[in-house]
Amino acid sequence: MCCPFSGDKAECCSTHLIDGDGTFNAAGLDGFMKAVKLAECGLSYAVVSIMGPQSSGKSTLLNHLFHTNFKEMDAFKGRQVSILSQTTKGIWMARCAGIEPCTIVMDLEGTDGRERGEDDTAFEKQSALFALAVSDIVLINMWCHDIGREHAANKPLLKTVFEVMMRLFSPRKTTLIFVIRDKTRTPLENLEPVLREDIQKIWDSVPKPEAHKQTPLSTFFNIEVVALSSFEEKEEQFKEQVANLRQRFYHSIAPGGLAGDRQGVVPASGFSFSAQQIWKVIKENRDLDLPAHKVMVATVRCEEIANEKYSAFVSNKEWCALEEAVKSQLVPDFGKKLSSMLETCFSGYDDETTFFEEGVRMAKRKQMEEKLLLLVQPAYQSTLEHMSSETLEKFNKAFESALSEGQGFAIASRNCKTSVMKLFDEQCKGAIIKQSEWDSSKVRDKLSQDIDAHIADVRNAKLSALSSQYESQLKELLNGPVEALLQAANDETWPAIRKLFKRETDAAVSECSSALSGFEMSEDSKKDFLSKLRSQARDIVENKAKEEAGRVLSLMKERFTTIFNHDNDQMPRVWTGKEDIRAITKTARSSSLKLLSVMAAIRLDGDAADRIAETLVLTLLDAKKGDKGSTANDPLASSTWDKVPASRTLITPVQCKSLWGQFQRETEYTVTQAITAQACLIFMLFFLIASLGSFQPFIQLFKFVHLEANKRSTNWLPPPWAIMALFILGFNEFMTLLRNPLYMILIFVTFLLLKALWVQLDIGAEFRHGFLPGILSLSAKFLPTVLNLMRKLSEQGQTPNNPRVERPHES
Repeated sequence: MCCPFSGDKAECCSTHLIDGDGTFNAAGLDGFMKAVKLAECGLSYAVVSIMGPQSSGKSTLLNHLFHTNFKEMDAFKGRQVSILSQTTKGIWMARCAGIEPCTIVMDLEGTDGRERGEDDTAFEKQSALFALAVSDIVLINMWCHDIGREHAANKPLLKTVFEVMMRLFSPRKTTLIFVIRDKTRTPLENLEPVLREDIQKIWDSVPKPEAHKQTPLSTFFNIEVVALSSFEEKEEQFKEQVANLRQRFYHSIAPGGLAGDRQGVVPASGFSFSAQQIWKVIKENRDLDLPAHKVMVATVRCEEIANEKYSAFVSNKEWCALEEAVKSQLVPDFGKKLSSMLETCFSGYDDETTFFEEGVRMAKRKQMEEKLLLLVQPAYQSTLEHMSSETLEKFNKAFESALSEGQGFAIASRNCKTSVMKLFDEQCKGAIIKQSEWDSSKVRDKLSQDIDAHIADVRNAKLSALSSQYESQLKELLNGPVEALLQAANDETWPAIRKLFKRETDAAVSECSSALSGFEMSEDSKKDFLSKLRSQARDIVENKAKEEAGRVLSLMKERFTTIFNHDNDQMPRVWTGKEDIRAITKTARSSSLKLLSVMAAIRLDGDAADRIAETLVLTLLDAKKGDKGSTANDPLASSTWDKVPASRTLITPVQCKSLWGQFQRETEYTVTQAITAQACLIFMLFFLIASLGSFQPFIQLFKFVHLEANKRSTNWLPPPWAIMALFILGFNEFMTLLRNPLYMILIFVTFLLLKALWVQLDIGAEFRHGFLPGILSLSAKFLPTVLNLMRKLSEQGQTPNNPRVERPHES
């Protein structure tokens, strides 16, 4: 309730704090505090209470002294004259208008009132204890005529005050102002000693705890005595005296003011909660421990304030925007912004709790700090992660750029890492939150590990690429030459391969060693890397040797065909009857066997010479007929070569024997074709001589072939089975030819020309590369070959027939 006091511009507000039934009006007190803005006062406020006998003019005194609007009673009619409808019941509270600092006054229900009865003293004790617990100044209203009387009305009241004071464990020093009402003509100087003597007697008579038996009254109370004239009889004098008393309440909490020591004062923001808890303890008839109560009030209020500040921070738009932004990107000046917001929050808490118990206030502040730091820590961690990611990305770009510019790997990695880590440290300083002691060392260590891991990955990739590069280079330098050397197998094949291997490997190792210098590898690591490179080179040669050994039969047949069908000038061989087929066959087989011996084992280490070639020649080429079926002393009946490790063996002895047998079977047809062609040519020439003795060119050709065949071969006739088959199967045809010599001449001439064309065009060799390439090659060679053959026949026809002169002509 708020109403203006007559003659004062300020408003006074009041509330019924505790009703007559002892119910505490918490909502009314909260509303009162908001109306008078008590919570903003801190410790700059004072509480004044008044107690005294029923109808002793307490409310009247307060209304004139503090410009309040408490209820008053008509002294003559016994009824109220104010706008309110009943006398004071319980405890009322109002703000004193026009007094600084903010002063709150409580009007207590009168003692020994007839309404409660003579024996009902519980409420007056409770209200007295409550007034002493919360008040700085207590006014005790008493009649002048009661001073010095044994049964005065104020003695039970004083006894009550002193008794309840003992229920406070550590009571604060309170100022008791005894207001003597309706002062008579007796001077105050005479009344005051009597009153003080009465007070001392009452104090001495009150039972005390053992700790306070010798404690003087002055320890607990400051005693003040004032006298006022009768309001009814001397109203103007009364008002003047009240006005003078009012002046003493200005700045009452200043040093030397009316207020006591104020050791147990509660900050204004906690007054409502404190008053509620004090009344609750009093109602429960428990002893009131004011220091503990002060700590409890500080605990509750500081926690409430801390929660309010925490909630305000959580809902702060600036914080919400910062929290959302930091989830997706690095926020510039993150630490500065967040530190400022936290500082604002903590400062607000400190301002509102500055007057509460220091230990409690700091403990709650620490709890609030922990909660707030726990709230903002994810944002801080996100910021560090963003910085770490950006730093790692910057390192990757800088490192790649440095390598592309030709810097050494170790120098580039070291310089780039130092640079970006320095940048990261600078960024961490900008992200520091002043209110925390967080350390970014874990994130820094993780970043350093990530950079080292990236360096290791790039290093491994670079070394792997370097290894692959030199492996490819060695393959290119070794595969072709080794293949050519193996296919042209001879006694110098493996020495040439070893020389090639050493030259190319040493060159690659030297070049690779220079490339590795930028990696600053340890000597052992560098040695291992180069050793692996040498092993790779060796593997290349060995794999190529194994590959060629896998198709050794094909290579042997190709070599045999090449030597058998071509002369020493690599010209296609024409089987005219003058060639020694046996010698040619042996030479071709010897060369093929040499190829097999070269392919049989790997000879890269240059150890003592093996005897593989000699063993193969003695066993396969020069073996006696009688020894072919015997295996008792067969050196090829084994799976290993003498003095050759199994790891270097490509073709075992038993495999060589098997391959040689297959080789002989597959090349026998070629030899047989050559022998048949030679025999048929001689036979047909012989038959031509018998039939056409006068056909001079063919006679000359027969003589030439016959003479050369006699020189080079003793086996110029066809096999006996061929002669017998000719006479038996071709007798009818032979008789037909004898009866028609023209057919014989035509057939023979056609055969001779086709055979000559076959040999000159080397049709078999041409079709080895495929049908279409063979046709194209033969079409280009056909006409020149026919013309050349006709020219030779013409020359033979023009040569004079001289049996004594025999000159060989090359065909």
